[in-house]
Amino acid sequence: MIELLILLNVFFVSFKDKPAKSAPALSPRAIEQRAKWHIPLDESDYPVEKTYLDSLRRYGATIHHTSRWFNGATCTIEEDKDVEQIAQLPFVTTVEMTRDNSPRGSFYARRKQPAMAEDDVRAPQQPLELLSDRQLALYNLLPLHEAGYHGQGILITVCDGGFTDANTLSHFRQKQELGHFDFTDDSDDFYGETGLHGTYCLGFISGLTDEYRGAATQADYYLMRSEEAEKESPKEMDNLVAALEAADSVGTNVFSVSLGYFLFDNDEWSLDYSCLDGQTTRPTRAATIAARKGMLVCVAAGNEGNDTWHWINTPADADSILTVGAVDINGTIGAFSSYGPSYDGRVKPDVCAAGVQATTLNLSGKTTRGNGTSFATPLIAGLAATLWSALPNENAMQIRERIIRSANRYGNPDRNQYGYGIPDAYAAYLGRTSTTTTPSVTSRPVKYMQGNNLYIRQNGKTYTILGMSKP
Repeated sequence: MIELLILLNVFFVSFKDKPAKSAPALSPRAIEQRAKWHIPLDESDYPVEKTYLDSLRRYGATIHHTSRWFNGATCTIEEDKDVEQIAQLPFVTTVEMTRDNSPRGSFYARRKQPAMAEDDVRAPQQPLELLSDRQLALYNLLPLHEAGYHGQGILITVCDGGFTDANTLSHFRQKQELGHFDFTDDSDDFYGETGLHGTYCLGFISGLTDEYRGAATQADYYLMRSEEAEKESPKEMDNLVAALEAADSVGTNVFSVSLGYFLFDNDEWSLDYSCLDGQTTRPTRAATIAARKGMLVCVAAGNEGNDTWHWINTPADADSILTVGAVDINGTIGAFSSYGPSYDGRVKPDVCAAGVQATTLNLSGKTTRGNGTSFATPLIAGLAATLWSALPNENAMQIRERIIRSANRYGNPDRNQYGYGIPDAYAAYLGRTSTTTTPSVTSRPVKYMQGNNLYIRQNGKTYTILGMSKP
Protein backbone atom coordinates (compact mmCIF):
# COMPACT_ATOMS: atom_id res chain seq x y z
CA MET A 1 0.00 0.00 0.00
CA ILE A 2 1.40 3.40 -1.01
CA GLU A 3 0.90 6.17 1.51
CA LEU A 4 0.35 9.52 -0.15
CA LEU A 5 1.72 12.56 1.63
CA ILE A 6 -0.66 15.50 1.45
CA LEU A 7 0.78 18.84 2.52
CA LEU A 8 -1.69 21.69 2.88
CA ASN A 9 -0.91 25.25 1.90
CA VAL A 10 0.44 27.38 4.72
CA PHE A 11 0.28 31.17 5.09
CA PHE A 12 1.73 33.85 7.31
CA VAL A 13 -1.04 36.29 8.23
CA SER A 14 0.12 39.69 9.50
CA PHE A 15 -1.94 41.80 11.90
CA LYS A 16 -2.01 45.58 12.12
CA ASP A 17 -1.88 46.02 15.89
CA LYS A 18 -2.16 44.56 19.40
CA PRO A 19 -5.16 46.34 20.91
CA ALA A 20 -5.52 44.36 24.15
CA LYS A 21 -2.17 43.67 25.79
CA SER A 22 -2.02 40.90 28.37
CA ALA A 23 1.07 39.99 30.38
CA PRO A 24 4.37 39.89 28.43
CA ALA A 25 5.19 36.46 27.02
CA LEU A 26 8.28 36.10 29.20
CA SER A 27 9.22 33.72 32.01
CA PRO A 28 10.38 35.03 35.40
CA ARG A 29 13.94 34.15 34.35
CA ALA A 30 13.61 36.19 31.15
CA ILE A 31 12.14 39.19 32.98
CA GLU A 32 14.88 39.01 35.61
CA GLN A 33 17.57 38.99 32.90
CA ARG A 34 15.97 41.91 31.07
CA ALA A 35 16.12 43.90 34.31
CA LYS A 36 19.70 42.83 34.99
CA TRP A 37 20.89 44.07 31.61
CA HIS A 38 18.58 47.11 31.48
CA ILE A 39 16.65 45.94 28.44
CA PRO A 40 13.16 47.51 28.54
CA LEU A 41 9.98 45.72 27.52
CA ASP A 42 8.35 46.85 24.29
CA GLU A 43 5.42 46.03 22.01
CA SER A 44 7.10 42.92 20.66
CA ASP A 45 7.18 41.29 24.08
CA TYR A 46 3.39 40.96 24.20
CA PRO A 47 1.43 38.12 22.55
CA VAL A 48 -0.65 38.61 19.41
CA GLU A 49 -4.29 39.54 19.86
CA LYS A 50 -6.35 36.47 20.83
CA THR A 51 -9.55 37.73 19.22
CA TYR A 52 -7.71 37.98 15.88
CA LEU A 53 -6.69 34.34 16.12
CA ASP A 54 -10.27 33.34 16.99
CA SER A 55 -11.47 35.17 13.88
CA LEU A 56 -8.98 33.31 11.67
CA ARG A 57 -10.26 30.00 13.03
CA ARG A 58 -13.84 30.98 12.21
CA TYR A 59 -12.75 31.41 8.61
CA GLY A 60 -11.24 27.93 8.43
CA ALA A 61 -7.64 28.59 9.47
CA THR A 62 -5.65 26.15 11.62
CA ILE A 63 -3.05 28.01 13.67
CA HIS A 64 0.43 26.43 13.74
CA HIS A 65 2.16 29.11 15.78
CA THR A 66 2.22 32.86 16.23
CA SER A 67 4.88 35.55 16.10
CA ARG A 68 4.75 38.34 18.64
CA TRP A 69 7.83 39.96 17.07
CA PHE A 70 6.23 40.18 13.62
CA ASN A 71 2.65 40.33 14.93
CA GLY A 72 1.21 37.50 12.89
CA ALA A 73 0.33 33.83 12.71
CA THR A 74 1.43 30.85 10.64
CA CYS A 75 -1.66 28.88 9.63
CA THR A 76 -3.05 26.30 7.25
CA ILE A 77 -5.93 27.60 5.12
CA GLU A 78 -7.44 24.94 2.88
CA GLU A 79 -9.87 26.90 0.67
CA ASP A 80 -8.98 29.76 -1.66
CA LYS A 81 -12.19 31.53 -0.70
CA ASP A 82 -11.13 31.46 2.95
CA VAL A 83 -7.79 33.00 2.04
CA GLU A 84 -9.61 35.79 0.21
CA GLN A 85 -11.98 36.42 3.11
CA ILE A 86 -9.18 36.48 5.67
CA ALA A 87 -7.22 38.96 3.54
CA GLN A 88 -10.23 41.31 3.70
CA LEU A 89 -10.51 41.30 7.50
CA PRO A 90 -9.97 44.82 8.89
CA PHE A 91 -7.16 43.79 11.25
CA VAL A 92 -5.19 41.84 8.60
CA THR A 93 -2.45 43.62 6.66
CA THR A 94 -1.02 40.81 4.48
CA VAL A 95 -1.55 37.11 3.77
CA GLU A 96 1.63 35.47 2.47
CA MET A 97 1.88 31.85 1.30
CA THR A 98 4.86 30.11 2.89
CA ARG A 99 4.33 26.48 1.83
CA ASP A 100 2.65 24.81 -1.14
CA ASN A 101 2.50 21.37 -2.72
CA SER A 102 5.44 21.72 -5.10
CA PRO A 103 7.54 18.52 -5.32
CA ARG A 104 10.59 18.02 -3.16
CA GLY A 105 13.74 19.44 -4.75
CA SER A 106 16.69 17.31 -5.85
CA PHE A 107 18.89 19.09 -3.29
CA TYR A 108 16.84 17.68 -0.40
CA ALA A 109 19.05 14.76 0.65
CA ARG A 110 22.28 16.73 0.34
CA ARG A 111 21.07 19.62 2.48
CA LYS A 112 19.37 17.51 5.14
CA GLN A 113 22.10 14.98 5.87
CA PRO A 114 25.47 15.69 7.50
CA ALA A 115 28.59 14.07 6.09
CA MET A 116 29.44 11.65 8.89
CA ALA A 117 31.85 8.82 9.53
CA GLU A 118 29.66 6.40 11.47
CA ASP A 119 32.39 4.57 13.31
CA ASP A 120 34.52 4.88 16.39
CA VAL A 121 37.42 7.11 15.30
CA ARG A 122 39.48 6.40 18.38
CA ALA A 123 42.49 4.18 17.85
CA PRO A 124 42.99 1.69 20.72
CA GLN A 125 45.74 3.71 22.41
CA GLN A 126 44.64 7.17 21.28
CA PRO A 127 44.53 9.57 24.27
CA LEU A 128 41.61 11.83 25.08
CA GLU A 129 43.43 14.97 24.01
CA LEU A 130 43.41 13.79 20.39
CA LEU A 131 39.60 13.50 20.43
CA SER A 132 37.42 16.26 21.81
CA ASP A 133 40.18 18.10 23.66
CA ARG A 134 42.07 18.86 20.49
CA GLN A 135 39.14 20.67 18.91
CA LEU A 136 38.55 22.54 22.17
CA ALA A 137 42.24 23.41 22.36
CA LEU A 138 42.00 24.93 18.87
CA TYR A 139 40.24 27.91 20.43
CA ASN A 140 41.98 27.54 23.82
CA LEU A 141 38.94 26.60 25.91
CA LEU A 142 40.72 24.07 28.13
CA PRO A 143 42.15 26.67 30.57
CA LEU A 144 38.59 27.76 31.38
CA HIS A 145 37.56 24.14 31.92
CA GLU A 146 40.55 23.62 34.18
CA ALA A 147 39.50 26.69 36.16
CA GLY A 148 36.11 25.08 36.77
CA TYR A 149 33.97 26.85 34.16
CA HIS A 150 31.77 24.57 32.07
CA GLY A 151 28.73 26.73 31.29
CA GLN A 152 27.05 26.42 34.69
CA GLY A 153 24.26 28.97 35.17
CA ILE A 154 23.91 29.50 31.42
CA LEU A 155 20.85 28.40 29.45
CA ILE A 156 21.44 27.20 25.88
CA THR A 157 18.83 26.46 23.23
CA VAL A 158 19.79 24.10 20.41
CA CYS A 159 17.46 24.42 17.43
CA ASP A 160 17.63 21.82 14.66
CA GLY A 161 15.72 19.28 12.60
CA GLY A 162 15.96 16.07 14.61
CA PHE A 163 16.97 14.83 18.05
CA THR A 164 16.74 11.06 17.83
CA ASP A 165 17.18 9.51 21.31
CA ALA A 166 18.57 12.75 22.79
CA ASN A 167 16.36 12.24 25.85
CA THR A 168 17.78 8.81 26.72
CA LEU A 169 21.43 8.78 25.69
CA SER A 170 23.70 8.24 28.67
CA HIS A 171 26.28 10.78 27.49
CA PHE A 172 23.77 13.61 28.01
CA ARG A 173 22.92 14.49 31.61
CA GLN A 174 19.14 14.46 31.32
CA LYS A 175 18.52 16.69 34.33
CA GLN A 176 20.07 19.55 32.37
CA GLU A 177 17.50 19.34 29.60
CA LEU A 178 14.73 21.64 30.79
CA GLY A 179 12.27 20.84 28.02
CA HIS A 180 11.66 20.78 24.29
CA PHE A 181 9.48 22.53 21.70
CA ASP A 182 8.39 21.33 18.27
CA PHE A 183 7.43 24.05 15.80
CA THR A 184 6.99 21.71 12.84
CA ASP A 185 3.77 20.00 11.86
CA ASP A 186 5.50 16.65 11.42
CA SER A 187 3.64 13.83 13.14
CA ASP A 188 6.63 11.81 14.39
CA ASP A 189 7.81 11.79 17.98
CA PHE A 190 10.25 14.58 18.88
CA TYR A 191 12.88 12.06 20.02
CA GLY A 192 11.96 9.38 17.48
CA GLU A 193 13.34 8.86 14.00
CA THR A 194 13.50 12.58 13.35
CA GLY A 195 17.17 12.60 12.38
CA LEU A 196 20.54 12.65 14.11
CA HIS A 197 21.71 16.10 13.09
CA GLY A 198 20.46 17.84 16.23
CA THR A 199 21.63 15.00 18.46
CA TYR A 200 25.13 15.26 17.01
CA CYS A 201 25.13 19.05 17.41
CA LEU A 202 24.08 18.73 21.04
CA GLY A 203 27.04 16.36 21.57
CA PHE A 204 29.50 19.15 20.81
CA ILE A 205 28.04 21.16 23.68
CA SER A 206 26.82 18.68 26.25
CA GLY A 207 28.31 15.28 25.44
CA LEU A 208 30.33 13.73 28.25
CA THR A 209 31.98 10.30 28.52
CA ASP A 210 35.30 8.99 29.80
CA GLU A 211 36.74 9.66 26.36
CA TYR A 212 34.93 12.80 25.29
CA ARG A 213 33.71 16.12 26.63
CA GLY A 214 31.67 18.85 25.05
CA ALA A 215 32.36 22.55 25.26
CA ALA A 216 29.81 23.43 27.98
CA THR A 217 28.80 20.26 29.79
CA GLN A 218 27.22 21.97 32.81
CA ALA A 219 24.98 24.38 30.91
CA ASP A 220 21.23 23.76 31.04
CA TYR A 221 19.49 23.48 27.69
CA TYR A 222 16.25 23.41 25.76
CA LEU A 223 15.86 21.55 22.47
CA MET A 224 13.73 22.98 19.67
CA ARG A 225 12.78 21.58 16.28
CA SER A 226 12.01 23.90 13.38
CA GLU A 227 13.21 21.97 10.31
CA GLU A 228 10.53 19.88 8.60
CA ALA A 229 11.28 16.50 7.07
CA GLU A 230 9.18 16.60 3.92
CA LYS A 231 9.59 20.06 2.43
CA GLU A 232 12.02 22.91 2.00
CA SER A 233 9.79 25.97 2.23
CA PRO A 234 9.70 29.44 3.80
CA LYS A 235 7.41 28.01 6.50
CA GLU A 236 10.56 26.51 8.02
CA MET A 237 11.98 30.01 8.32
CA ASP A 238 8.90 31.05 10.29
CA ASN A 239 9.28 27.94 12.42
CA LEU A 240 12.77 29.19 13.25
CA VAL A 241 11.35 32.61 14.15
CA ALA A 242 8.95 30.86 16.52
CA ALA A 243 11.88 28.99 18.08
CA LEU A 244 13.84 32.20 18.61
CA GLU A 245 10.81 33.79 20.26
CA ALA A 246 10.28 30.77 22.51
CA ALA A 247 13.97 30.82 23.45
CA ASP A 248 13.59 34.47 24.41
CA SER A 249 10.49 33.62 26.46
CA VAL A 250 12.26 31.02 28.59
CA GLY A 251 15.30 33.24 29.16
CA THR A 252 17.85 31.59 26.85
CA ASN A 253 21.35 33.03 26.98
CA VAL A 254 22.94 31.27 23.99
CA PHE A 255 21.00 30.08 20.93
CA SER A 256 22.71 27.60 18.60
CA VAL A 257 21.15 26.87 15.21
CA SER A 258 22.81 24.81 12.49
CA LEU A 259 20.22 25.51 9.81
CA GLY A 260 20.18 27.88 6.86
CA TYR A 261 18.06 28.72 3.84
CA PHE A 262 18.41 30.07 0.33
CA LEU A 263 16.93 27.36 -1.95
CA PHE A 264 13.35 26.07 -1.77
CA ASP A 265 11.31 23.36 -3.49
CA ASN A 266 9.30 26.09 -5.18
CA ASP A 267 12.02 28.10 -6.88
CA GLU A 268 9.87 31.23 -6.85
CA TRP A 269 10.70 31.52 -3.15
CA SER A 270 14.44 30.90 -3.50
CA LEU A 271 16.68 33.73 -2.40
CA ASP A 272 19.40 35.58 -4.23
CA TYR A 273 22.50 37.16 -2.75
CA SER A 274 20.85 40.57 -2.42
CA CYS A 275 18.50 39.06 0.20
CA LEU A 276 21.47 38.48 2.55
CA ASP A 277 21.57 42.08 3.72
CA GLY A 278 20.63 41.54 7.35
CA GLN A 279 17.20 43.09 6.82
CA THR A 280 15.19 41.02 4.34
CA THR A 281 14.17 37.59 5.65
CA ARG A 282 12.16 37.10 8.83
CA PRO A 283 14.61 34.67 10.50
CA THR A 284 17.49 37.08 9.92
CA ARG A 285 15.52 39.96 11.38
CA ALA A 286 14.41 37.71 14.25
CA ALA A 287 18.02 36.73 15.04
CA THR A 288 18.91 40.42 15.26
CA ILE A 289 15.88 41.08 17.49
CA ALA A 290 16.96 38.19 19.74
CA ALA A 291 20.40 39.78 20.04
CA ARG A 292 18.84 43.10 21.01
CA LYS A 293 16.85 41.31 23.71
CA GLY A 294 19.95 39.88 25.37
CA MET A 295 20.59 36.57 23.60
CA LEU A 296 23.84 35.50 21.94
CA VAL A 297 22.77 33.82 18.70
CA CYS A 298 25.21 31.43 16.95
CA VAL A 299 24.37 30.47 13.35
CA ALA A 300 26.07 28.15 10.86
CA ALA A 301 27.47 29.98 7.85
CA GLY A 302 26.46 27.17 5.46
CA ASN A 303 28.20 24.44 3.49
CA GLU A 304 27.93 25.87 -0.02
CA GLY A 305 31.52 27.04 -0.49
CA ASN A 306 32.06 24.48 -3.25
CA ASP A 307 28.78 25.14 -5.04
CA THR A 308 27.57 27.62 -7.62
CA TRP A 309 25.84 29.35 -4.75
CA HIS A 310 28.82 29.76 -2.45
CA TRP A 311 27.44 32.43 -0.15
CA ILE A 312 26.33 32.23 3.45
CA ASN A 313 22.69 31.25 4.04
CA THR A 314 20.00 33.13 5.94
CA PRO A 315 19.89 33.80 8.93
CA ALA A 316 23.72 33.83 8.90
CA ASP A 317 23.54 37.37 7.49
CA ALA A 318 22.00 38.76 10.69
CA ASP A 319 23.62 41.61 12.57
CA SER A 320 24.99 41.30 16.13
CA ILE A 321 25.21 37.48 16.07
CA LEU A 322 28.07 35.01 15.67
CA THR A 323 28.06 33.45 12.21
CA VAL A 324 30.37 30.44 12.23
CA GLY A 325 32.64 29.00 9.54
CA ALA A 326 34.41 25.62 9.61
CA VAL A 327 38.15 24.94 9.83
CA ASP A 328 40.15 21.77 10.33
CA ILE A 329 42.13 20.99 13.45
CA ASN A 330 45.10 22.92 12.05
CA GLY A 331 43.00 26.04 11.51
CA THR A 332 42.69 25.73 7.73
CA ILE A 333 39.32 26.61 6.29
CA GLY A 334 37.15 23.81 4.94
CA ALA A 335 36.59 24.34 1.22
CA PHE A 336 32.86 23.74 1.74
CA SER A 337 32.50 26.56 4.30
CA SER A 338 30.25 29.24 2.83
CA TYR A 339 31.49 32.64 1.74
CA GLY A 340 30.79 36.13 2.97
CA PRO A 341 30.57 39.00 3.19
CA SER A 342 26.91 39.82 3.73
CA TYR A 343 25.33 41.65 0.80
CA ASP A 344 25.66 44.96 2.65
CA GLY A 345 29.38 44.36 3.17
CA ARG A 346 29.65 43.19 6.80
CA VAL A 347 32.31 40.60 7.69
CA LYS A 348 30.82 37.10 7.50
CA PRO A 349 31.39 34.59 8.91
CA ASP A 350 32.29 36.26 12.18
CA VAL A 351 34.45 33.45 13.60
CA CYS A 352 35.45 29.84 12.90
CA ALA A 353 35.75 26.59 14.84
CA ALA A 354 36.49 22.93 14.10
CA GLY A 355 34.05 21.70 11.48
CA VAL A 356 36.27 19.59 9.24
CA GLN A 357 36.34 16.05 10.62
CA ALA A 358 34.99 17.43 13.90
CA THR A 359 34.45 14.84 16.63
CA THR A 360 31.13 14.20 18.38
CA LEU A 361 29.31 11.18 19.85
CA ASN A 362 27.04 8.73 18.05
CA LEU A 363 24.05 6.89 19.51
CA SER A 364 26.33 4.26 21.01
CA GLY A 365 28.38 6.85 22.86
CA LYS A 366 31.33 6.26 20.53
CA THR A 367 33.21 9.06 18.83
CA THR A 368 32.27 9.86 15.27
CA ARG A 369 33.48 12.56 12.90
CA GLY A 370 31.74 14.79 10.42
CA ASN A 371 32.09 17.87 8.27
CA GLY A 372 30.08 21.03 8.29
CA THR A 373 29.60 24.49 9.70
CA SER A 374 26.73 22.74 11.48
CA PHE A 375 29.28 21.24 13.84
CA ALA A 376 31.50 24.31 14.21
CA THR A 377 28.47 26.29 15.41
CA PRO A 378 27.68 24.39 18.64
CA LEU A 379 31.39 24.48 19.47
CA ILE A 380 31.24 28.28 19.35
CA ALA A 381 27.96 28.24 21.31
CA GLY A 382 29.65 26.08 23.93
CA LEU A 383 32.63 28.43 24.05
CA ALA A 384 30.26 31.36 24.58
CA ALA A 385 28.38 29.56 27.37
CA THR A 386 31.57 28.60 29.19
CA LEU A 387 33.02 32.11 28.84
CA TRP A 388 29.74 33.61 30.06
CA SER A 389 29.72 31.31 33.09
CA ALA A 390 33.11 32.79 33.98
CA LEU A 391 31.82 36.35 33.43
CA PRO A 392 28.19 36.17 34.60
CA ASN A 393 27.71 39.92 35.01
CA GLU A 394 28.43 40.72 31.37
CA ASN A 395 25.74 40.85 28.70
CA ALA A 396 25.49 39.06 25.37
CA MET A 397 27.08 41.85 23.33
CA GLN A 398 30.02 42.07 25.72
CA ILE A 399 30.60 38.30 25.48
CA ARG A 400 30.31 38.48 21.68
CA GLU A 401 32.78 41.36 21.54
CA ARG A 402 35.28 39.48 23.70
CA ILE A 403 35.08 36.44 21.42
CA ILE A 404 35.54 38.43 18.23
CA ARG A 405 38.35 40.59 19.58
CA SER A 406 40.26 37.49 20.69
CA ALA A 407 40.14 35.87 17.23
CA ASN A 408 43.39 35.43 15.34
CA ARG A 409 42.39 37.58 12.35
CA TYR A 410 40.76 40.37 14.31
CA GLY A 411 43.24 42.98 13.10
CA ASN A 412 42.90 41.93 9.46
CA PRO A 413 39.62 40.07 8.91
CA ASP A 414 39.08 37.92 5.85
CA ARG A 415 35.86 38.91 4.10
CA ASN A 416 35.45 35.55 2.39
CA GLN A 417 35.54 32.51 4.67
CA TYR A 418 37.58 33.06 7.85
CA GLY A 419 36.01 36.32 9.01
CA TYR A 420 37.77 37.38 12.22
CA GLY A 421 39.21 33.88 12.46
CA ILE A 422 39.53 31.44 15.35
CA PRO A 423 38.80 32.84 18.83
CA ASP A 424 41.01 32.34 21.87
CA ALA A 425 38.67 31.61 24.79
CA TYR A 426 41.22 32.30 27.51
CA ALA A 427 42.33 35.55 25.88
CA ALA A 428 38.65 36.50 25.64
CA TYR A 429 38.28 35.82 29.36
CA LEU A 430 41.27 38.04 30.11
CA GLY A 431 39.93 40.74 27.80
CA ARG A 432 42.88 40.58 25.46
CA THR A 433 42.64 41.69 21.85
CA SER A 434 44.43 39.60 19.25
CA THR A 435 47.42 41.32 17.69
CA THR A 436 48.00 38.57 15.13
CA THR A 437 48.10 39.88 11.58
CA THR A 438 47.18 36.86 9.52
CA PRO A 439 47.01 37.53 5.76
CA SER A 440 43.52 37.65 4.34
CA VAL A 441 42.39 34.87 2.04
CA THR A 442 40.93 36.24 -1.16
CA SER A 443 41.31 33.55 -3.81
CA ARG A 444 38.28 31.67 -5.11
CA PRO A 445 38.21 27.85 -5.18
CA VAL A 446 38.98 26.11 -8.48
CA LYS A 447 37.42 22.67 -9.07
CA TYR A 448 39.05 19.96 -11.17
CA MET A 449 38.68 16.21 -11.78
CA GLN A 450 41.49 13.71 -11.31
CA GLY A 451 40.36 10.26 -12.30
CA ASN A 452 36.94 9.81 -10.72
CA ASN A 453 37.61 12.26 -7.89
CA LEU A 454 36.65 15.92 -7.61
CA TYR A 455 39.19 18.23 -5.95
CA ILE A 456 39.18 21.91 -5.03
CA ARG A 457 42.31 24.05 -5.30
CA GLN A 458 42.41 27.17 -3.14
CA ASN A 459 45.11 29.35 -1.57
CA GLY A 460 47.87 26.97 -2.60
CA LYS A 461 46.20 23.92 -1.04
CA THR A 462 44.11 21.10 -2.47
CA TYR A 463 41.02 19.64 -0.77
CA THR A 464 38.67 16.77 -1.38
CA ILE A 465 34.97 17.48 -1.82
CA LEU A 466 34.54 16.98 1.94
CA GLY A 467 37.08 19.66 2.75
CA MET A 468 39.94 17.36 3.72
CA SER A 469 43.47 17.92 2.46
CA LYS A 470 44.17 15.87 -0.65
CA PRO A 471 45.79 12.55 0.29
